[in-house]
Amino acid sequence: MDRHQRIVGQVASKVKEYFTRKEPFRISHGSTNSTRPNLKRRVVDISSLRNVVSIDEKNKTALVEPNVPMDRLVEATLPHGLVPPVVMEFPGITVGGGYAGTAGESSSFKYGFFDRTINEVEMVLADGAVVKASEKENKDLFRGAAGAVGTLGVTTLVNLKLIRAKKYVKTTYYPTRSVAQAVKEVREQTQGGKGDKNHYVDGVLFSKEHGAIITGEMTDELPVNTKPQTFSSPWDPWFYLHVEAATRASTAPVVEYIPLAEYMFRYDRGGFWVGRSAFGYMRFPFNKYTRWFLDDFLHTRMLYRALHASGIATRYIVQDMALPYLKAEKFIDYTDKTFNIWPIWLCPLKQSEQPTMHPHTKGELKDDQMLNIGLWGFGPKDPKEYLRKNRALENTLGEMGGMKWLYAHTYYNKDEFWAQFDRKWHEGLRKKYNAETFPGVYDKVHVDIEKYTAMAKKDWGLRLRGIWPLSGFWGIWKAIQSKDYMAHRNSTWRWRE
Repeated sequence: MDRHQRIVGQVASKVKEYFTRKEPFRISHGSTNSTRPNLKRRVVDISSLRNVVSIDEKNKTALVEPNVPMDRLVEATLPHGLVPPVVMEFPGITVGGGYAGTAGESSSFKYGFFDRTINEVEMVLADGAVVKASEKENKDLFRGAAGAVGTLGVTTLVNLKLIRAKKYVKTTYYPTRSVAQAVKEVREQTQGGKGDKNHYVDGVLFSKEHGAIITGEMTDELPVNTKPQTFSSPWDPWFYLHVEAATRASTAPVVEYIPLAEYMFRYDRGGFWVGRSAFGYMRFPFNKYTRWFLDDFLHTRMLYRALHASGIATRYIVQDMALPYLKAEKFIDYTDKTFNIWPIWLCPLKQSEQPTMHPHTKGELKDDQMLNIGLWGFGPKDPKEYLRKNRALENTLGEMGGMKWLYAHTYYNKDEFWAQFDRKWHEGLRKKYNAETFPGVYDKVHVDIEKYTAMAKKDWGLRLRGIWPLSGFWGIWKAIQSKDYMAHRNSTWRWRE
C-alpha cells in the first residue's frame, strides 16, 4: 500500500496541474480493448497501477489496482479457492476498464455488469482530490462513474467481491435450429430453477439454421474416465469451432467438463472468431496446422495490437449491442441482410438500476434483462459506405429499443447520443465532482470517420497502412514488438494435468 499511495499521490498531483491550467487531458493505461482510434495528446499515465494488493479469504474480497488484467487477477485469486463473480472473456481486459466501461460476460445474467461486483473504488477527481465511492459513501459517484468511460474521475483502486471457485465447469451445449429457438432457449436458461443452477449462460449463432446455447455449472466432480476439455494450448481447438462441430449434427445436448480458468478464457484464442478474419485478409490457409503455427499471434492481446497498428479497425465492425428479447430475432434478421456477418454472439445481461451509462431498456420494452448481440467482422472498404451502414445500424438498433456498448466506434450526433441517456443526471455529477475538465463521454466515444479518413490521406504512414498487405504486416510487426505473446506463454491459469 505504501507504493500504491505514492503512485496515487503522483497521479493526483499531475491531474491537479491540468485542472489548475484548465487543460483537458486523457488517461494512459498502457493497453486498451477499445477499437476507437488512439489520438491522445495530453495524458496522465497510470500504467504502473497494475498489482493485486491483497486477497482477503475470510471476507472474500480482493484489493486490486485498475490495470490488473483478468488473467493476472484469476491467477491471484484461484490459489485461495476464490474467483471474481464476473470475469471478462478476454484475459487482457483490466479491472479499471471493466468498471469505467460496460463489461459483462456469461455470468452477467446472474450478477450484472462487472461494476456490480465491486464493493468500493478509490478515485482521483479532476481537482486532484482522492476519494472513495461505494453504496454507502459517494453512492452517486460510484454508480455514475460505472460505464462513464472515465469522465468523472480516475480509478486507482478497486475492492472487488469474490466467490468460491470450483475445479471444473460442467458445460452443456444445447443445439438450436433457428434464431427464435436460440433466443427462447437462452432466456429459459437464465430463469427459475435453470437460472439458479447455471453459473454461466451464453450462445453462438453460426447461421440462421445452426446455433448453440452454452450453459456452465461450477463443480468439483469429474466423472470417471472423463478427460477435461481445454482450449489454451496451440493444439487445442478454438472454442467456437469446437462447439460448432459438436452441435452440427446433434439433436440432444452435448456435455463436457472444462477446467474453470480454461472456461473463463475459452474465447481468447481466436478472439471469439475475429482471428479468422486475419487469415482471410492475409489470404492465408485456415486450418488446425496454420492455427498451431501462428498461435502466438492469435490471442486477443496480440490481435488487438495488430488491429490498432494496422488501421484495419477503421473498416471493421466490432459492436456489442444490447436489445430487448422481443426484438432480438428481428434485429439479427436485419444484420444478416445488411452485413452477412456470422457467427454472432448472444449473452444475457442483468440490467443496472437507472439512471445509468450502461445499455438499458425503457418504456414498454423495459425489462430486468437484455440480450447482448456481438457483431464482429469486416464492413465495407469504402469509408462513405462504411459510415452509411454503421449509421443505419445505430438507427435500426435505436428503433428496436436497443443500445450499443461504448467501447467501440459510435457515430451518433450529439443529440442522438444523449437521447439515450439521462444527460441532466450525468452532467450534474460532472459539475458536482468538478469533472468538467475531463473530456465528455460523447467526445471520448464519437468517431469522426470522415475526419480520420481526410487525415489519413495527408499522412504517408497512415496511407501506406491502408494498402494491402502492408497494413497487415505492419500490424503483425507492432504486435511482435509489444511482446504481448509472452503474457499467454507465461500464464499459470492454463490447465496442466
